[in-house]
Amino acid sequence: MLMIEGVKITDLKIIRDERGSIMHMLRNDSPHFEKFGEIYFSTVHPGVVKGWHIHKKMTLNYAVVKGTINLVLYDDREESETKGEVMEIPLSTENYKLVTIPPLVWNGFQGMGHEDAIVANCSTMPHDPDEIMREDPHSKKFPYEWKK
Repeated sequence: MLMIEGVKITDLKIIRDERGSIMHMLRNDSPHFEKFGEIYFSTVHPGVVKGWHIHKKMTLNYAVVKGTINLVLYDDREESETKGEVMEIPLSTENYKLVTIPPLVWNGFQGMGHEDAIVANCSTMPHDPDEIMREDPHSKKFPYEWKK
């Protein structure tokens, strides 16, 4: 899989037993932990696209705790070695990973499968509307077409 500069994918552990499961996501002693800003959960219906958006300062840490998404990243940073690259990452409880997205990398995701997905994000700063930029999911600015 092509890796966009600065993006990290970390395998996560799910501990299951007859009562249910524990889904690890991020610890403050993990090597990839930067700092805590806020954690929130975003739901997305099957087939629906949430994107595109970019953060000027915030690092995102995504994990899918229910359902399935296709996370798509686009790098248009001038100084990046991967400028112009697109990266697709399927995420679900079967492919349970933490994706760390640095500032200035465009991202969006599409709900896949037959149920709503729940995406957890542990960001490095609280939401600030002046720090985020958004684009239409079907903007021609991005060399990517979402699945129909």
